Amino acid sequence: MTEISRRSGVSPLQLALTASRSAIRDAGLADSDIDGVLCYHMADSAPVNAVAEHLGLAPETWTNEIYGGGTQSASILGDAAMLIHSGTATNVLVFRALNGRSGKRMGQAAIRVAGGETQFTIPFGMAGPVNLFAMAATRWMYDTGTTEEDLASVVCQSRQLAASNARALFHAPITCDEYRASPFVSTPLRRVDCCQETDAGAALIVSRADIADAVSPNSPRIAAVVRGGGVGSSSMDKAVDLSAIFSRYVAHKLWKLSGLRPADVDVAMLYDAYSPIVLQQLEDFGFCDVGGSGEFVSSGNTLPSGALPVNPHGGLLSEGYIHGLNNVLEAVRQLRGTAPSHQVESPHVALCTGFGGSYGSATILESP
Repeated sequence: MTEISRRSGVSPLQLALTASRSAIRDAGLADSDIDGVLCYHMADSAPVNAVAEHLGLAPETWTNEIYGGGTQSASILGDAAMLIHSGTATNVLVFRALNGRSGKRMGQAAIRVAGGETQFTIPFGMAGPVNLFAMAATRWMYDTGTTEEDLASVVCQSRQLAASNARALFHAPITCDEYRASPFVSTPLRRVDCCQETDAGAALIVSRADIADAVSPNSPRIAAVVRGGGVGSSSMDKAVDLSAIFSRYVAHKLWKLSGLRPADVDVAMLYDAYSPIVLQQLEDFGFCDVGGSGEFVSSGNTLPSGALPVNPHGGLLSEGYIHGLNNVLEAVRQLRGTAPSHQVESPHVALCTGFGGSYGSATILESP
């Protein structure tokens, strides 16, 4: 990863190259070993072919840009794995780079009446993601009895964990009173319930297993990846259940494909664009009962010493927002046993998720 900041002073291309070169060296490889490059973006990143060219990669290198945001942060590992499994590539570079604060800011969507479904939602205040998911959270909180205090538990824990993370933008813990004093952006979401807008780059390498074993023994394995969703909070005019996010649709398939159970997960990197979706994922993936996620967090179960450590680095709410890929990097550090802060004791299985409303992805990473 590059430094996480609010003003990088460089282009997304430079952020991508810095993170990519660092990842290649970390993997014990040379630039010339890379024969696949993937990234996902929302028209705010460095072109894949430009990154490949600056790295001096061979002309036949497989490159692809995937249009999409947080939904891709877990499933892009599956895309890389499929390239390797098919024999198309042996070492795939995956990166995400953006000037999400000083450049294109997702939180400042233009208010305009467009064609299609948005012509029926924008005039009523659906100006951007925060408005969309605030409405979904309102419905879910009403149905489950989730309270303001439950959201505060997620945010306060995130700040607490980020306090010792040198990479994090937020280092100061907050109290429940400070949480309540934070202004609303779109009820029930306050400013502190929303992930940050940051400038940064992140990258990782997915390699064929024998290569990984030779150059970097004990590297985590991609055990299972799922992607999917349903009609819900992403398409509110067609929603059968307005509150249903991606995890309700993909959880069963994830456990079926991986052969694991929720109790097998040692650490979870849950996409935390907004505090309520952390609670929803805990319930949907079966880590606690429906309606019990607030107490599950407030009781300390999601701390590094708890039954299910969640985002021990502070996550997107406190470390910074690299569209979820920084959460995946933290999962790798945890499984390697090299996390610089809040290292979970002997983790073997990590869950990483990618959120985009009712559509998203999840992956299981395992230590060999």
